[in-house]
Amino acid sequence: MTEVLELRQYTLHPGQRDVLIELFDREFVESQEALGMRLYGQFRDLDDPDRFVWFRGFPDMETRATALAAFYGGPVWAEHKEVANATMVTFDDVLLLRPAAPDCGFDLAGRTRAPAGADVEDAEVSLVTVTLYHLPPDGDDFAEFFLTEVRPLLVETGAPPLACLRTETAENNYPALPVRADANVFAWVAAYPDQEAHLEHVRTLGRSARWTHELLPLLTKYLARPPEQLHLAPTDRSLLR
Repeated sequence: MTEVLELRQYTLHPGQRDVLIELFDREFVESQEALGMRLYGQFRDLDDPDRFVWFRGFPDMETRATALAAFYGGPVWAEHKEVANATMVTFDDVLLLRPAAPDCGFDLAGRTRAPAGADVEDAEVSLVTVTLYHLPPDGDDFAEFFLTEVRPLLVETGAPPLACLRTETAENNYPALPVRADANVFAWVAAYPDQEAHLEHVRTLGRSARWTHELLPLLTKYLARPPEQLHLAPTDRSLLR
């Protein structure tokens, strides 16, 4: 199980997202995984046409530093970095995360990635959501509350989390790529066949007295500010799909 993850959100120049995705899916998947990283998913942000989001994982922080140095100092990035960087406005909205408990990381058993250039029909999962709860610096007890009280209800109502993640507090050991040092978040990831299925889950939660009258008021008290939710469409080569 991957122990350290990055949730990376890039703001791109208008009209450049598909340029980056084509390059990324063709050149930056196997070349990173060959160096000890795991690419879990690459996505179009459905709420922002100039936003690209992806998850990258590492076995540990030491491997992260070594692998990133090897990739960004290596031949594949050297060949393609000018084209990639030209698509980007910002690339520093990055959360460093870890599984909230031993059973909370991504389980991709049985999943395979489409070959580069393949025409993929997005029939298995066409919407992935990432819900981010922003916590105060001392909000470490939120994870236990979510896993023991909220997660069972999400499973019961048809949205079992694919992963539950929390901020990794270790110092960024590859400072050439900044991360959000001021963040303390809890994130859960879910997948739905389509946007209507997601909306139906929201409606189902709204009909749950336990959610509306008990859990939601308790959850809200933990938060430093309102939660945010990313609505993501997988690229053709995303493992999460």
